[in-house]
Amino acid sequence: MEFVKVMKPGLLTTVQDLGRPEYRTFGVSTSGAMDKLSLQLANILVGNRESAAALEATLIGPHLLFQREGVIAITGGNLNPSINNQSIPMWKAIRVEKGDTLTFGPCVDGCRAYIAFAGGIDTPKVMGSRSTYVRGNYGGIEGRGLKSGDDLQVGESVFHVNSLNGRRLRPNDIPDFKSSRSVRFILGPHHEEFTPKSFEAFLNEPYTLTNDSDRMGYRLQGPHLQHINGPDIISDFISAGTIQVPGSGQPIIHMADCGTSGGYTKMGVIISADMPYIAQKKPGEQIVFQPITIEEAHRLLRNQEMLLSELSLINRIKAKRQAI
Repeated sequence: MEFVKVMKPGLLTTVQDLGRPEYRTFGVSTSGAMDKLSLQLANILVGNRESAAALEATLIGPHLLFQREGVIAITGGNLNPSINNQSIPMWKAIRVEKGDTLTFGPCVDGCRAYIAFAGGIDTPKVMGSRSTYVRGNYGGIEGRGLKSGDDLQVGESVFHVNSLNGRRLRPNDIPDFKSSRSVRFILGPHHEEFTPKSFEAFLNEPYTLTNDSDRMGYRLQGPHLQHINGPDIISDFISAGTIQVPGSGQPIIHMADCGTSGGYTKMGVIISADMPYIAQKKPGEQIVFQPITIEEAHRLLRNQEMLLSELSLINRIKAKRQAI
């Protein structure tokens, strides 16, 4: 059922869900939301499954016209959202009526906003996912970003509009993308392939995210990392969060649309719990790295998953009560 007409697409707005990780063994990029935590929280707020498809808007949000009533939630980076020119809160389920318009202003903080609709965006699945992979020209709407005139189909929600309106996250459950802090990573298989001086600089000096960055990878500018035996290795597995160092000596962070293998030395991999924080970085901002143990990384991810499980359970309980 048509729910939204795209009046203006924004800078880069795509349909994303949690991606297609089960196809990596076939060389297929996972894709999916850059900030999966914000996508999941937006879906929970509107009563969807965590994996439902939503919109990911980058830096400049779209202009959307609602063609029937429903409920939306906006999470992630603050792109200054408004309905009918009235500012609306983020991290909250909000009722919309037929004829309402959603617009965005200047980016306040973060980089990517997630717009979830009760019922979830209903585009055809490709390899089990609705995520847009622009480089492959598949998923989402014709494998591309939104364009003016597009109509978005949204499924039926199991919740009544009135039961969703006003839902919000507890303040302590809202991710903090504003504070400046270190990005935690696990040392990789090649960290000893760099000179001690280079390795020390990597751990103690900031790197700047360059304009030559996208959903495939973030290119960083900072202290030059000197290889001991050269940058090349036999190609092996790569995942989102991998910190690769090519011959330039400047790190590259692989992101959601990255490939599945690579032939350059890897300093390490950013922990899953910090990938949402990295996803909200924009060009010109700085990144400082901090190594941690696998055990600590597991603990941090477990805390994040426990929050999502708790919120999802509340959703399921409310859905059962409404069905009675």
